[in-house]
Amino acid sequence: MTTAPAPTPRPGDQLASAVCTTRVIVVRAPADGTSALTCGGSPMLPAPAGKPAAPARAAATLIGKRYVDATGTLEVLCTSSGAGELGCDGTPMTLKTAKPLPASD
Repeated sequence: MTTAPAPTPRPGDQLASAVCTTRVIVVRAPADGTSALTCGGSPMLPAPAGKPAAPARAAATLIGKRYVDATGTLEVLCTSSGAGELGCDGTPMTLKTAKPLPASD
């Protein structure tokens, strides 16, 4: 049984990589819903129920980290590490950095 690629990502969707152990939850998605989310060059799939396999040794995606696309309209939270690199519409996603806090002087 094969699983079809996930439709356009929506907030709350749980997706899994077809090529590694990476799993993500969509935090924010563009309103037009046209983004194609990939991992390791393959489309992400709806995550099956159950526990994922053990993560790869050299993980490209890190558990607990948020990744954003180049425009900042698609954001995902990694729930299981894996060796594949996350991408959106053919462009690698980047690790989201924390916003600096204002000075307290």
